[in-house]
Amino acid sequence: MKILLLEDDGEIGGWVTDGLVRSGHTVDWLKNGKDALVAATTREYDVLVLDRMVPELDGLSLLKALRAAKIAAPALILTAMGDVDDRVEGLRSGADDYLPKPFAFSELEARIGALGRRVPASAAADSSVLQAGDIRLDLYGHKCRRQNRNIDLNAKEFRLLETFMRSRGRVLTRNMLLEKVWDLNFDPTTSVVETHVSRLRGKIEKPFGDTVIRTIRGAGYVFEPKSPA
Repeated sequence: MKILLLEDDGEIGGWVTDGLVRSGHTVDWLKNGKDALVAATTREYDVLVLDRMVPELDGLSLLKALRAAKIAAPALILTAMGDVDDRVEGLRSGADDYLPKPFAFSELEARIGALGRRVPASAAADSSVLQAGDIRLDLYGHKCRRQNRNIDLNAKEFRLLETFMRSRGRVLTRNMLLEKVWDLNFDPTTSVVETHVSRLRGKIEKPFGDTVIRTIRGAGYVFEPKSPA
């Protein structure tokens, strides 16, 4: 999972980050609320882990702002303020869980795992449609539109674009795409990924004169559509 960690204590932040990375997660560790606000509104996260008392913008104010912006990623509040009233305030601010300090890493990891398995109600209600920038993907109707123009995609191109849209802003390696789109049914030496990415670009980029799939040399691809003007 991709996790945003807001924690201004260097010792705790380092400990949590190291543990989560060792467990296979990707962690963006930020130490003040304003930086976390920018990150959470410009990137996609599976879980938000927010310390309550941090510089510039406290964790609860940050969470309220994110919920107002319709960002539904599940959030866990981490704080030394563990009284019942504090927990209630946190939950009413939009938190999904609340873990007082000090805590065991195993409990934190278990709670993060539980949150990551949840599907936000808003996402469930509109799970048939993906929107990224001006690209709209109707999963049930198997239709793709950009700037009010229909784009004809074959099954693999559609699945490839869906994978990119669900991982917006993240680097997807060639092997990750083979696993997600082709279920590893191809020889790793095949050029099927490159071929299909090229064809997809020809349909969703070339007619519009811009780039939404960026190649990271030696790493993979990043899907970065621009927000509509």
